[in-house]
Amino acid sequence: MDLFLAQPATAQDLPDFGDSAGGVISPEQERRLGEDLLRHLRAHADLIEDPEIEAYVGSLGTRLVTQSDHRAQHPFTFFLVDDPAINAFAAPGGFIGIHSGLFLQTQAEAELAGVLAHEIAHVTQRHMARSFERASQLSIPVAAAMLGAILLGTQNPEAGQAALAAISAGSVQNRIDFTRANEEEADRVGMQTLVRTGFDPMGIPAFFERLQRANRLSENAELPEFLRTHPVTVSRISDARSRADQLPRGNYQDSMGFYLMRAKLQVSAVQRPLAAVEYFATRSKEQTTGAAQAARYGYALALTKAAQYDKARSEIQALLRADGEQPAYLLAAARLDLAAGRTPAGLEVYRNLLGLYPGYRPAVLGYVEALVAAGKPRDALKVLGDYARDHERDLTYYRLLAEAEGKAGAAVEAQIAMAELRFLSGETELACEQLRFAQRSRTTDHYQRERIAARLKDLARQLAREREERDESDWIVRRGPCTIEPG
Repeated sequence: MDLFLAQPATAQDLPDFGDSAGGVISPEQERRLGEDLLRHLRAHADLIEDPEIEAYVGSLGTRLVTQSDHRAQHPFTFFLVDDPAINAFAAPGGFIGIHSGLFLQTQAEAELAGVLAHEIAHVTQRHMARSFERASQLSIPVAAAMLGAILLGTQNPEAGQAALAAISAGSVQNRIDFTRANEEEADRVGMQTLVRTGFDPMGIPAFFERLQRANRLSENAELPEFLRTHPVTVSRISDARSRADQLPRGNYQDSMGFYLMRAKLQVSAVQRPLAAVEYFATRSKEQTTGAAQAARYGYALALTKAAQYDKARSEIQALLRADGEQPAYLLAAARLDLAAGRTPAGLEVYRNLLGLYPGYRPAVLGYVEALVAAGKPRDALKVLGDYARDHERDLTYYRLLAEAEGKAGAAVEAQIAMAELRFLSGETELACEQLRFAQRSRTTDHYQRERIAARLKDLARQLAREREERDESDWIVRRGPCTIEPG
């Protein structure tokens, strides 16, 4: 059995949220629900915050979105859940989540792209909005919390059920499982998107078929979560294959990014580094060029993780001789140097990489982290400042900003950055407390106090909205940690 085969997860029912006749939520409300869901998941589930893997999945997803029927004002957001369950899901507002277990199960990039295209179609066709039949009974934050509780349950069923019970406050749990028509439409629209993007449309039926073959055990066997939330019947697979047969196949070759990032996920999925070393030592002898290179890359990462630095350096140097401008190899080389205590060499690799790929998020954030670790927080702050002008300030950005500001002696700025990190992590009350702490500091200047007061007002409204369904919004405005005080 493959060392990295994902284990099945317990199925969870999804609640029904809206009124398709008179209460369909607006695109703006959908986006807000998706944002709240992502923050809720960060607070209660394990998300993969790896800039390199995020960059690959985001790039693949964006390519598909540009060829889809997407006409909404807001961009899509793609993220990964660190969970061995074979699952993927579309959340309102263009938020697409993929479980690491599903990524590891795909054997070709067209399969991963097919899953993403299918989930993108659920969003572009507004299947979720059409299924919302009780929108007047649930607020946006409570809907997000309920969705998050369900997803949390795929990792820990008892925790998920407890969270759902607390959030729903005794209300009846309904389903928003997509209908057969929704699934067939997502298959059809997703295939069209695959073809427009240059992928083989067979990616969708091929992945479904392989999942079914792998799970033909017994009537009572646990199916992968993906097969439970996206029911796949023989007739549906037949229809999907028939439809794909009528579409142009193209000659698309899997990207190295697909193989490399899957190998990186495989290394991180193994608890014992030596087990990963043994696995990739065998796989690196494969004949296929892409697979063999990815296995060698995984072998180098596993050796680094096992602190076998000399062997890891030999493997990475061999990879760089084959492709000296592959960003994944250069990032691996930089991280190896830093892990081995060769900090100046690692920083130089990062600088060379940024010369090749200016603004590349994994390289920028890795360079900043290395600068902070090397005792150069002011240099790190300058890099972050340049980066923030053209990029979104996300979770990893604020984590590094808080660390750099703190080590540079700017305690108040570190507190402000930490508050934003808390907020994006789904801890709004802690974010408020962090800002109140900074506001009371004797070293806080007038400009910082004004910034803090303005942000506290925003977070007070957010907290009131989050507590609205629990009849606690008045308490938040008057007595919560975001209470606005003079000065």
